[in-house]
Amino acid sequence: MQVFVLLYKIAPDQEGIHTLRMGDRNVVLIFEDEDDASRYAMLLEAQDFMLPDVECLDRQDVEDYCAESGYDYRLVPQGFIPQNDTDRLLLAPPEKNIDPDLDALGEENPSRRPGAGKPEADTTEASEFSQRELDSIRRRLEGLL
Repeated sequence: MQVFVLLYKIAPDQEGIHTLRMGDRNVVLIFEDEDDASRYAMLLEAQDFMLPDVECLDRQDVEDYCAESGYDYRLVPQGFIPQNDTDRLLLAPPEKNIDPDLDALGEENPSRRPGAGKPEADTTEASEFSQRELDSIRRRLEGLL
């Protein structure tokens, strides 16, 4: 079964998957309907978040990736109607967001692609600011303009 997820282009050879923080877990949203995924992406952008790309992937590959990466996932079925506040997060992002999880899923490291083997350890050198912090600062500065 094909599903849709939200991916961020961090660099030409790196992507990150959008997650929601629910309790102490990161949750990947898996959309059955591409329009629902696109609408969610636009709502994120309206909140001054990076605009994610909507990508079509095999559901089993995404579920395998989540299991290997320690993420939970929630399927957002077509025509989904929320029953409580937690369900509402599956249709519209929370008003207060944190930076996206910038886990590398890039082409140069195919083991980080959904459905591939276990993720490799991150070997990037530490700098004064992480890429996540720099992106956050950039978005805040752009918001001032």
